[in-house]
Amino acid sequence: MHLRKRALGLSLGVVWGLAVLVATLASTMRGTGKTLGLLGAYYPGYAVSYFGAMIGLIWGFISGFVAGVLIAWFYDMFCNALYKSQAQSR
Repeated sequence: MHLRKRALGLSLGVVWGLAVLVATLASTMRGTGKTLGLLGAYYPGYAVSYFGAMIGLIWGFISGFVAGVLIAWFYDMFCNALYKSQAQSR
């Protein structure tokens, strides 16, 4: 079974982007977020604010998409390497 790289990338991108958005909005409403603010070191322009939540959504989607594509690529590569003889015998 092969994983579809774009589909997994889009799925993880949406989930991670929404997670960053919701966490940032929750922290902004409560007035907390020192730890969450550390994401600014990885996501340029990100801050624990309402505008930063939108920036975090975009960066979260991008990083989730890349992670999903890489996971699917490695999965397919390892499946092909480990189960090559089973696929040829079918």
